[in-house]
Amino acid sequence: MPYINLRVHQVDSDSDRKKLVKFPFRLYKDDPCWVAPLIADREKELDPAHNPSFEYLEVAYFVAEAVPVSEPKSGGTEQIVGTIAAIYNPNHMETHNDRTGFFGLFEVVNDYEIAEALLDAASDWLRQKDCNAIRGPITFTMNDVVGMLVDGFDDSPRILMPYNMPYYPEFVEAYGFEREMDLLAYKFDLVEEFSSVEKFPPKLLRVVEKLKAKSNMTLRTADMDDLDNEVLLLKDIYNQAWELNWGAVPITDAELMHTAAALKPILDPDLLMFVEVDGKQVGVALTLPDFNFVLQKMGGHLFPFGVFKALWYQNKIPWARVWALGVIPEYRKRGVDAVLFFETAKETVRKGYHNVEASWILETNDPMNLLLRNFGGVVYKRYRAYQKDI
Repeated sequence: MPYINLRVHQVDSDSDRKKLVKFPFRLYKDDPCWVAPLIADREKELDPAHNPSFEYLEVAYFVAEAVPVSEPKSGGTEQIVGTIAAIYNPNHMETHNDRTGFFGLFEVVNDYEIAEALLDAASDWLRQKDCNAIRGPITFTMNDVVGMLVDGFDDSPRILMPYNMPYYPEFVEAYGFEREMDLLAYKFDLVEEFSSVEKFPPKLLRVVEKLKAKSNMTLRTADMDDLDNEVLLLKDIYNQAWELNWGAVPITDAELMHTAAALKPILDPDLLMFVEVDGKQVGVALTLPDFNFVLQKMGGHLFPFGVFKALWYQNKIPWARVWALGVIPEYRKRGVDAVLFFETAKETVRKGYHNVEASWILETNDPMNLLLRNFGGVVYKRYRAYQKDI
C-alpha cells in the first residue's frame, strides 16, 4: 500500500509507548501465527520505571507515521506504519570491548521506504552515541527476545521467542545488514519418539546412569519455598555457563528477579533442575510451559474474560520450551548436559507435553547441537541476528 507524508520521529511519553505496543495488533491482525502479548505487561516492559534493564540501558523509541494513499477520506490524518527502538548498552561494550549498538521493536508495514527510514533513525541515534555498528533485532538485551525469524513462518512462536513478518529479512538485508549469527530452535516430538517414560531406550537409560555414577552427579528440582535463593543460584550458574558465548552479557540481580517474578505464575518446579557434583552446583536446566498457547486465546487482555480463558487453557498446553540449559566450564565434557536434557525429557513426557522446543542454540555451539541431534532433535526454526557498520 503506497503512503505519503512519511514522518519518522522519536517518542517518549506514556501515550506514545502505548502506540508502540498497540501497532503490532493492527499489523498482525490477520496472521494466525502471531501471539498477542498482554498489553499491560508489554507497556511495563517498555517503561523505564518498570524495566530493570533501563538502570543501565539508554533507549530511544521511534515511530513512522504516514497517510495511506488509498484512504483519501482520512483527511490527511497520519497513522503509525512502523516502529523501532535504538538501544545503547554500556554493559555490552564493557564486556566485549566494542562500540556496537542495537535495534529492536522493529515492526513495519510492507513498504521498504518506511523500513529504511526507521533503520536510518536508529542508526543515526546510535552513531551520535559513538557506536560504529548496529546489531539486531534484540529487545532489549541478550537475556530477552533475540533474533529475527528467517525460517519457520508456518507456526506460532514458543514462549519468549520472536515472530515477525516474512518480508523483514529482505528489508534489513536490502539496507545492508549481514548475518552475524544464526540461532536455532530444535523440535522434539515426544508423542512420536517416546509415548511414555517406560519406552525410553534402555541403552540411553544405562548410559545416563553410568554418567551420573562416574562423576558422582545428583539431580534435584527447585525448592519453591526458597525460590529467591534458587533464582540467585541459577544466576550464578547462568553467568558462568554463558559468559564466553557470542554476545553474552552477565544478567543483573534486578533483571533476573524481575524475570523470575514474571515467570513464577507458570513456573513448574519439577522443570527447574540443578545438577550437583560432590555437593557443588554445576549445571541447571529450566523448561517453561509454552504459555503462548494461552496468550493466543486472550487477545492481549487479562480482563474481563481473559483470566477465565487462562485458567481453562493452562492445563491444555501442548508444548514446553527448554529456556536454559547450562554447565559451568570446568564441569563440561562429563555428560552433565546430557543428564540434564535426559531428565528434562523424562519429566516433560511424564507431564503429558506433546512436543518440546530447545531454543535458542547458537549455530556455532557444536557440542550442544550434537547433543540435541543425538537425542532426536530436528531444527525446525531459524532466527538471525544481523549486523551492519554505521
